[in-house]
Amino acid sequence: MTQNHLIIFDTTLRDGEQSPGAAMTKDEKLRIARQLEKLGVNVIEAGFAAASPGDFDAIRAIAEVITESTVCSLARANENDIRRAGEAISPARKRRIHTFIATSPIHMQNKLRMTPEQVLERAVQAVKWALEYTDDVEFSAEDAVRSDMDFLVQVFDAVIEAGATTINVPDTVGYSVPQQWGERMAQLIARVKNSDKVIWSTHCHNDLGMAVANSLSAVLAGARQVECTINGLGERAGNASLEEIVMAVRTRRDVFQLDTTIDATQIVTTSKLVSTITGYPVQPNKAIVGANAFAHESGIHQDGVLKHRETYEIMRAEDVGWGANKLTLGKLSGRNAFRTRLAELGIALDGEDALNAAFARFKELADKKSEIFDEDIQALLSENVVNEEHFKLAYLQVASQTGETPHAVVTVTENGKELRAEADGGGPVDAAFKAIEKIVGSGAELLLYSVNNITSGTDAQGEVTVRLSRGGRIVNGQGADTDIVIASAKAYLNGLNKLHANTERAHPQV
Repeated sequence: MTQNHLIIFDTTLRDGEQSPGAAMTKDEKLRIARQLEKLGVNVIEAGFAAASPGDFDAIRAIAEVITESTVCSLARANENDIRRAGEAISPARKRRIHTFIATSPIHMQNKLRMTPEQVLERAVQAVKWALEYTDDVEFSAEDAVRSDMDFLVQVFDAVIEAGATTINVPDTVGYSVPQQWGERMAQLIARVKNSDKVIWSTHCHNDLGMAVANSLSAVLAGARQVECTINGLGERAGNASLEEIVMAVRTRRDVFQLDTTIDATQIVTTSKLVSTITGYPVQPNKAIVGANAFAHESGIHQDGVLKHRETYEIMRAEDVGWGANKLTLGKLSGRNAFRTRLAELGIALDGEDALNAAFARFKELADKKSEIFDEDIQALLSENVVNEEHFKLAYLQVASQTGETPHAVVTVTENGKELRAEADGGGPVDAAFKAIEKIVGSGAELLLYSVNNITSGTDAQGEVTVRLSRGGRIVNGQGADTDIVIASAKAYLNGLNKLHANTERAHPQV
């Protein structure tokens, strides 16, 4: 890569998955990875191989199918993590190990219980272990924002000497402000020996709402890789948003004078896919990918845009993929047309049985709404199916009218056995949830209930996300249907199935 190129490192599948309830299945990760490759992402951080057998398997599966993007695994600076990462990425045509250790006094003393000398020694050894598997090794100094500058220089000098090819400077806790972050990056590049032999990277969190601004400040100071996520997904307040980074660099080329390999027309499609799979809806006023990003309510604005678009728009909506939700299929469409459209959307199903089940669901939807768009198909295939669908909605009837208490009758199958209950509630959804709880007795706490329309129109599918908590575990459940109460019941049962599956992920910083 040249100095005129900005490397886009996407960590949606790793850091993004650390958002509460956003854990993904292997198949879902594969779908997102394929779309990220189609988007033109340079490096896909596919996960944290040592976190769990499931994460290892997902990274390896991604490494087996991705050919254009570099496939990366995160690893703490210990031998087991790095060897697991090396094994997971081994099938990839282009592979990277991203190893890290904390360098701030607060982390070294209170978390690692290590001296600076021990941290330095471990950092160098980690790079050497990683080089046994690939010559593309990235080193991160966790909590660099609160690290001593002299110590950072010492560590970076040593890991570059050991063979690291990318040096990442993370604002792990989202503490910095753009001017200071740019200055820190510039000082590091100026002071570190052989700084011109490596790619400098930045990874900023959004706790103060400045992740994108900090990342762009680092770019102006010499960083040539930005670590980011689709929709800014990530733990706490999230990460720098890929779509905002890319479009800022593209729109203000006069300032940044850099190019990326991103196909911007794939941005909206990628955003919707990640939102659907993780259960994290995009706020309407989100830059680039929000529903209102190119909407104009003010009469003055509308008049100006109609006369000349650039009066109030600095980008074209179609340049980032808006307006591309083309009408695809209807109730007369056959299996081959359905299969072809799935392939065009990058959706791979495991065998004929899975295709038949998906096609049956498509036909059921086609009987409810006449126009089916790409987003409908994405939602249809993204109801977060777990390995074993322990609970399944068999029947739902709700009664809700003015002056009367809403009432729901629900039948749920549990391992094929039908169970029935009814309950009153404050509304039809509340009644349905209470009836389900009478059957399953999960004891789960409902933390979030969110409804979004998938496409426009009164016959649009409603997509419901619920967030459930039980015993310290948090999961997101999703359901989609043209009937919002049915979608809600599906989402609730989807969340309960995830709790029942009881799959655990280790946090990479524990």
